[in-house]
Amino acid sequence: MRNYILLILTLFFLTFLASCLSAISTDGQVESQRIYSQTKSGSKKSDFIQQILCSVVNDGEAPGIVAAIISGDSLIAIASAGVSKAGTDIAFTTNDVVHIGSCGKAMTAAMIATLVAEGKLSWDTKLIDAIPELRNRIHTDYYSITLWQLLTHRAGIPKNPMDEGAFRSKEIKARRLAILEDNFKLPATFEVDKFHYSNFGYMIAACMAEQITGDSWEVLMKQRLFDPLGMSSAGFGNPNKNKSTDQPWGHNKYVGSWWPSEAYYHEAISPAGRVYCSVTDWSKFISLWLTSENPILEHKYLDKLIEPVGNHFYAAGWGVAEYTWAKGITYNHAGSNEIWYASVIVAPKLDRAFVVATNSCDFGSTRQVCLQIVNKIIRMELNMVD
Repeated sequence: MRNYILLILTLFFLTFLASCLSAISTDGQVESQRIYSQTKSGSKKSDFIQQILCSVVNDGEAPGIVAAIISGDSLIAIASAGVSKAGTDIAFTTNDVVHIGSCGKAMTAAMIATLVAEGKLSWDTKLIDAIPELRNRIHTDYYSITLWQLLTHRAGIPKNPMDEGAFRSKEIKARRLAILEDNFKLPATFEVDKFHYSNFGYMIAACMAEQITGDSWEVLMKQRLFDPLGMSSAGFGNPNKNKSTDQPWGHNKYVGSWWPSEAYYHEAISPAGRVYCSVTDWSKFISLWLTSENPILEHKYLDKLIEPVGNHFYAAGWGVAEYTWAKGITYNHAGSNEIWYASVIVAPKLDRAFVVATNSCDFGSTRQVCLQIVNKIIRMELNMVD
C-alpha cells in the first residue's frame, strides 16, 4: 500500500557536504547521448556539470537529471542529461520543469510572508482567529496554534492528515478546511513548541491564508509569487496532462529498471510540496535571498523566514546552518514525492546557490547520488569563484 507522505529524504544535508568535501575525481568517458547545456557564460562549468550528470545517467542511477549553479543576478551554469520518460528517446532538457517536492515549502512561506507584510496576517495569528468558524467544531487544543508554529513545524500536529484525499466533491478551499476540521476533532497527540515535521501544518497555514483573503492557495501563489517573479513555468501537481510527454515524467525503480509514474499526491496537500517549475524559474525564487532588492518582499520578512527557532536548525521552509566553506550561513532543503527528487542549498556569502533535481526516486540511492553531485559542483565552484 502506497504511503501518502511528502517525503523529505534529507532536510539537512550540509552535514554530509561538510564532512566529505574531498578532492574531485575526473569522471571517465561516457557514451554519447542527447544532452543540453548552457553554452554562453559559464560554459566550462556547465560542461563539468554535464560530465557528472552523464555518469549518473549511464550508471542507471536516474532516467533524467538536471543541476545548476545560481547567483543573485544570473544562472551561472546549468546542464541536464538523460531522458524525459523511460522507454523513449525524448531528452530531459534544461528548459523542462522539475517537481521540487518539499522545497516548495519555502515558496508557501514566502507567499504567506507577503500577507504578513500587508498586515492581513501576523506570525502570531492564531488558527481560531484566522478561521473563527472552527470554534466549537475542533478540539480546543488547536485553538491557539499560530501561523509561525505551523511554518516551523512546532504546532504539535501530525506529519500528514489522515484523509488528504477526502471531500473531493468540494471546491479546493472548502476541501482543505473540511480535512482540517475532520482531523482536529480529537485532542492533540504531539507537544506544541517541539519540532515535529508536518506537511499537514503547511496545508493548515494555507487554509489560514485562504480564509483571510478568500482566494485559494493556488491563486495566491500565482498572484503573489509566480507572476511578480516571472515564474511562467510554475504550476502544481503533475506537469503532464492527459498522459502527454511535453514535460518529464516521474519514475519509480522496480527490479532494477525505471518505470514512469503518475502517482502524485492529492491536491489538498499542495502547499506542502506539489510545485513544479523550470530550474531557471526556480532560480528566480532562490535569488530572493541573494539580491538586495526584489519585487515582492522587504528583506526583514525574508530574513524572518530563515530564522531558526531556538537551537533547532529549521526555520520556515529552510534548514539553516553555518559552515566555513560557505563563509557563513547556508539555507537548504530537499524533497520528494516518491517519483521525483530535488534539493537546493543557498550560500549567500558566496552569492551562490546549487540545485539538483531528478525525475526519479529510489529510496536506496537517489539521496546519496544527489548529495555527491552537489558535493562535486560546490567543490568545483569554490575553486573557480573569484
